[in-house]
Amino acid sequence: MKYLSKVVAACAFGLVLAGCTGAPIKSAHYDSSQYTVLGHSEASATGLMLFGLIPIRQNSRFVRAQDAAIKAKGGDALINTQVQEKWFWAWVLNGYTTKVSGDVIKLNNVQ
Repeated sequence: MKYLSKVVAACAFGLVLAGCTGAPIKSAHYDSSQYTVLGHSEASATGLMLFGLIPIRQNSRFVRAQDAAIKAKGGDALINTQVQEKWFWAWVLNGYTTKVSGDVIKLNNVQ
């Protein structure tokens, strides 16, 4: 019985750690000869924390906002990036909205 409680505790700890990982934003550095600027764009994404413990689309909101801003102009990457965050509170959840803005670029084909 003592062994079973240790296994359950280890599994619970593993689930908690797995729920706390997020995707990093990738932001490469480009020389101005490598791209053409398509224009300014911005997008936002929201994530929730249910009961302060259960993340719902929480950890991917930065990447989702960045991807949406790039897609809006049909580009390949974002430069001169700015990130803003707002949050809100409700009885059973907290919400976090991330807004990403910057200049969308289209990479030149390098032969």
